[in-house]
Amino acid sequence: MQIYPAIDIKRGQVVRVMEQGGAETVYADDPVAQAETFLAAGATWLHVVDLDRAYRTGGDNTPLVGNIVATARAAGASVQVGGLLATVDDVSRILETAAARAIVATAAAVDEAELERIVRSAGAARLGLAIDLRGGKPVLRGSTGTVPGGAAEIARRALARGVEHLVCRDLDRDGVLGGFALDDAEAVARFGGRVIVAGGGASLADLEAARGRGMSGAIIGRALYEQRFTLGEAIACSG
Repeated sequence: MQIYPAIDIKRGQVVRVMEQGGAETVYADDPVAQAETFLAAGATWLHVVDLDRAYRTGGDNTPLVGNIVATARAAGASVQVGGLLATVDDVSRILETAAARAIVATAAAVDEAELERIVRSAGAARLGLAIDLRGGKPVLRGSTGTVPGGAAEIARRALARGVEHLVCRDLDRDGVLGGFALDDAEAVARFGGRVIVAGGGASLADLEAARGRGMSGAIIGRALYEQRFTLGEAIACSG
């Protein structure tokens, strides 16, 4: 199972924004230095999110993302990047940094025509698809409604176009250290593809459980920053 230490960037800083209530914690002032720390600890992949673009604040951390990608590539590591990437232009901008993988927003899968355009433009091998969940049902961030067709339909659309990596994130658990929603992630995994679980990982036991349930990867953020365990320990228990 691949471990993806997370670097969420807002206003040029490494932060964690709680999905519930929007509370924000700054963990580091230099995202590139944080990437170097993770790489020195053995990371072979990083998960980077530009929260300014995701929340449409008017900010744009793409140059920082590019610096992180260059730093990772120099160390022989790879980077996947998210941040509500819902259009061809969104995805192209990220892939121009030489990121290995762009994580397409759930919203793109709702618009089948746009998803098709993104896959044609970027190539399925350089894409993953986010499936954001509340109560086991896919939702669009910023909306209270659920997505028609459910997780099964979203996964089917992505897999039919060759997108293999599905990032399954429980928004209610994201950042609250409540453990992964593994039942929901496992249900998504049944449709095929390689499921990366995110949201709530708090302990090495959570990582071991994710590995045991067949997850291909796990994204870890707050638990690392608050030293619940080290990245080296996470990698060691990931198999």
